[in-house]
Amino acid sequence: MTSGQEDVQIELQKPRESHVEELRREQSSFEIPHEIDKTVDRKFDRHIIPWLFGIWLFAFIDRSNIGNAKIDGLIQDLHLDGDKFNITLLVFYIPYILVDVPSNWVVKRVRAGVFLPGLITAWGLTSTCLGFTKSFTGLIIARLVLGLCEGGLLGGMIVYLAMFYRRHQMLYRIGLFYCAAPLSGAFGGLLATGLAKIEYGGYDNWPWIFFIEGIITTIFGIICFFTMTHTPADAKFLTEEEKIVALRRMMEDSHGATDTENVNEERFDWHWVRMAMLAPQTWFCSLAWFFLLIPLYSYSLFLPTIISGMGYKSTAAQLFTVPPNIAAFVLVLITSTLSDRIKARGPIMAVGSVLAMAGYIMLLASKSNGVRYGGTFLVAIGVYPGSPMVVGWLSNNLAPHYVRATGIGFQIAIANCAAFIASFIYRSKDAPDYTLGHSVSLGSLVLCIITVLLQILYCRWENKQRENGSRDHRLHEGSEHWLGHRHPAFRYTI
Repeated sequence: MTSGQEDVQIELQKPRESHVEELRREQSSFEIPHEIDKTVDRKFDRHIIPWLFGIWLFAFIDRSNIGNAKIDGLIQDLHLDGDKFNITLLVFYIPYILVDVPSNWVVKRVRAGVFLPGLITAWGLTSTCLGFTKSFTGLIIARLVLGLCEGGLLGGMIVYLAMFYRRHQMLYRIGLFYCAAPLSGAFGGLLATGLAKIEYGGYDNWPWIFFIEGIITTIFGIICFFTMTHTPADAKFLTEEEKIVALRRMMEDSHGATDTENVNEERFDWHWVRMAMLAPQTWFCSLAWFFLLIPLYSYSLFLPTIISGMGYKSTAAQLFTVPPNIAAFVLVLITSTLSDRIKARGPIMAVGSVLAMAGYIMLLASKSNGVRYGGTFLVAIGVYPGSPMVVGWLSNNLAPHYVRATGIGFQIAIANCAAFIASFIYRSKDAPDYTLGHSVSLGSLVLCIITVLLQILYCRWENKQRENGSRDHRLHEGSEHWLGHRHPAFRYTI
């Protein structure tokens, strides 16, 4: 047995003492064994990330497959003239936004290993029912229910990951599941091409996109009930010594932001809610993501429409959505890995926004289909990596659990208000050039870059204040327990 393992065995045999005293003494006497630390990471990567990847893949497929159905007869069959199609896109986000914050509060109480699978199963069933709709009203109701089922999902996934990984391990893991978003555009386009050919039982073409994809999602959700763990302390795939290491390293990574080692012991208090809402980083990240989601949502929903505007027919347009989404999939993985290595989020997000701006300029300025199609690649590789960056950025800079849960829920709620804009900027009457949609998206990216740069400047300034001791007075204002990310030892990620 190694010396590190002997330390862990001693740890298991110690009687409980004053919790804060125990943690402080242990921090100075116990060094996390490197090999066990790496083993814990590998086990988490094997037992957690694949299920989050699947959840996010099916979430994006079921959210955006209405764009595929649109060019395969949905508009004509349900008589969605005027702005009716845009309205069906919009209503999804109303319940989606309203449940974000409260959903993040309950994810730990309900247990994440039950809550997240419950959401995916519910929306899988709802997505399946979309294929049965025969009217505009029915489509609206189904989309409202779908938004309610998907609400709180992304925030819950981020909060869930933060229970297992250190702050500067998070972005890579967020990237590992978020890359499913652009992949869903590629996979969904290929799948829709085949499913839209089915004509059976009075349901022809587009309904089968919803039927088959919804059933697959539902089955996956049911499987997740039996495979997803709740917290490190509940992880059956960890040994007792690995559980201790998993919990200890999270305590050390908090840098004074919490004095509770086990996430199960943290308790809700309105103090944490106020702290999250008053944090400048919450507002900077929320606004930056809002501006980014305008082009991202419009791109994911209308890419088949944009490509159709270049003169390609239904099947060709579906297939042409695949390459730019594959490129985005690769870039999300690359930038997420790089971000954790350099421990920076904002600079990568800013560079991506510049690339996306170049893509929209190509779409606006050129009349060549080759150049315009090339612009869709730049948009994809520019906007998709930004979402995991900004949500991971805020997760890194809020602590402890309920501050993070509140802040991320608020961020997602505010950012998703972008859907009210994104759903209406690509109008049928603007075909085939869609100048309005491209212009609004371009302007949004300019505002996104400005907000990101302001956030970077704020984080650097605040870190400098803490380094020179200007925030040490907080230690004498009351219990350190209530400081969270305001603790002088806590440093913001840039």
